[in-house]
Amino acid sequence: MSHSAIFKRVEESLEKIRPFLKADGGDVRIVELTDDFALKLEFLGACKECSMNRMTFKAGIEENIRRDVPEVLKIEALEIN
Repeated sequence: MSHSAIFKRVEESLEKIRPFLKADGGDVRIVELTDDFALKLEFLGACKECSMNRMTFKAGIEENIRRDVPEVLKIEALEIN
C-alpha cells in the first residue's frame, strides 16, 4: 500500500476521535508518517496541556489507529504529558 494511502487512512481514523477532542477544545494532527510507517502526532489546543492526554493517546487515538491502519508500525505523540 502506498504512503499516501496509509496517510489518508490514518486521517480517516483520526476523524473518528476528533469530535471528542474538539468538544474539549483540542485536536490532534499528523506531524509525520515516515517511509518505514512510523507515525508522529501532535496534540493541539486544550489537548496539548491536558493532564489526561497520555490516556487519550493510548486508549483512544493509538488504539483506533492500530485497529484501522495496522500497517503503521509505531505511533508517537510529541510533547505528551
